[in-house]
Amino acid sequence: MARDPEADPRPSIGGAYDYRFVSQIDLAYAPEQDGDPDPGEVVWCWVPYEEDPRQGKDRPVVAVGHALADGAEGDLVVLMLSSQEHDEPEWVSIGSGPWDREGRESYARLDRPLAVAPSAVRREGGTLDADRFADLLAAAAAHYGQDDRAT
Repeated sequence: MARDPEADPRPSIGGAYDYRFVSQIDLAYAPEQDGDPDPGEVVWCWVPYEEDPRQGKDRPVVAVGHALADGAEGDLVVLMLSSQEHDEPEWVSIGSGPWDREGRESYARLDRPLAVAPSAVRREGGTLDADRFADLLAAAAAHYGQDDRAT
């Protein structure tokens, strides 16, 4: 990853933030310890606020695959994470891991997948194990009314 951590964390293309909602996703579990963000990893990037996409914050997200239709080729599809407990059906627990220094449980938001350029990722925080990743995809499939799991 060649991103300067001191640079503005909000990537832009022609003045517009390079984050898009996605509708088609190539789901995959492909973490590699190579310094590049991969599906199955928890990484940090700037995430726009829903109320005002011109604003946002640097936060952990879990990469679940790559955008097929609404994103640029090669964009990661990420789900934002929160350490605050959520009871809403669009949030699912992924447990705790090395991405949270305090060991808190993390919750992934299923209803707001974002396409993020890999260059927008600031740092890696950890990897979900394959079973937790499969559980996350199963929860996403159930949320979207699909019954098949990604391979």
